[in-house]
Amino acid sequence: MHFSTQRLQFPGYSGAKLAARLDMPKGTLRGYALFAHCFTCSKDLVAARHIAAELVREGLAVMRFDFTGLGSSEGEFASTNFSSNVADLVSAAEYLRENYAAPQLLIGHSLGGTAVLAVAKHIPEVRAVATIGAPVDVGHVLESFGTSLHEIETNGLAEVDLAGRKFVITKQFIDDARAQTIKEAIAEIRRPILVLHAPLDTTVGIENAAQIFNAARHPKSFVSLDRADHLLTDPADSDFAGRMISGWLTRYLPLDPLPSGIPLKNVLISETGDGKFQNLVLAGSHHMFADEPRSQGGLDSGPSPYDFLSIALGACTSMTLRVYAEYKQLELGRISVEVSHAKVHSQDCEDCIGSEHTGSTKIDRFERVISVNGEVSEELRVKIAEIADKCPVHRTLEAKAKVVTIVKSDID
Repeated sequence: MHFSTQRLQFPGYSGAKLAARLDMPKGTLRGYALFAHCFTCSKDLVAARHIAAELVREGLAVMRFDFTGLGSSEGEFASTNFSSNVADLVSAAEYLRENYAAPQLLIGHSLGGTAVLAVAKHIPEVRAVATIGAPVDVGHVLESFGTSLHEIETNGLAEVDLAGRKFVITKQFIDDARAQTIKEAIAEIRRPILVLHAPLDTTVGIENAAQIFNAARHPKSFVSLDRADHLLTDPADSDFAGRMISGWLTRYLPLDPLPSGIPLKNVLISETGDGKFQNLVLAGSHHMFADEPRSQGGLDSGPSPYDFLSIALGACTSMTLRVYAEYKQLELGRISVEVSHAKVHSQDCEDCIGSEHTGSTKIDRFERVISVNGEVSEELRVKIAEIADKCPVHRTLEAKAKVVTIVKSDID
């Protein structure tokens, strides 16, 4: 597992104890994020778990909690409303500030997204806000009450069936929802906003995303969730949303992936604990995953080790050719290099003449196809192949390299 989980409790707006979960990365910590779930959902919603996992993998600590009267939290749901949810969010931010660090990122799904838009200006440490399938109007939720809405307005309360669960909704909830002015709150945020929404969302229409986007000040961004449903029940959709948020956030909460004591000149590869083979690769200021394809038991979240070897050969070839072209002042069009790798018997390798391997010994064979935009003479083709063979990675692969191994433990 690439993160640790802490089960927490903190007092909500009414004094009721609210249940929370804080997922902490085991590596470098970029900052803290506060996640607000959808109306009547809980912190353990599948989409919330997957999005949080993606963010934690990128170095963010993510806190999710159950609003008053929901999930494992205390209190009466019937006494809550949108304003109380916003107050619970403020309480959650205060708890993080006092015990860890104030949240720098707010994320909200559905009505939780509307809530983070309303609360963002009240948390000064917040540097960015992301919403997922959020309605621009709190009153939108009233549409899900159906015929019960008239009963609530007439009798003061009614039991409403929401996604197969019964909730008591009171008139004060309706009055509070209708009194909200979210568009004005969005315009006052003055922080980067990312709006994620599915065009085919039948619960909260895509027009809500357009209105949020238009009301927001720059910098603002939009990401389409394609065919996802409102609850992002397909893990691929929630994983995608998490990656999009993390990538976008890099501009506003820079990633410093190098733990103290790791020299910049080194490359660090470490297991994430996610899947059987996934490793986090840190190279300078860059980070990526190494993995195996699903057919080999991996998650297919990044190139395989041999893919990385092919990448090194292809990139080095292209760069070497570009340096040569500039030195010789050649009008060489854009270069691309396709590399394939296979293990073959040396006796079957026509290009292995002179190899020290003989007989049925298997060797690694890399095939490199160099493409150049525009016309290339036969003479230049020969020269390109000759220069490509001089790329440093090519020479390293064909030479005898020495690998020195040192084994260390945490207590060394």
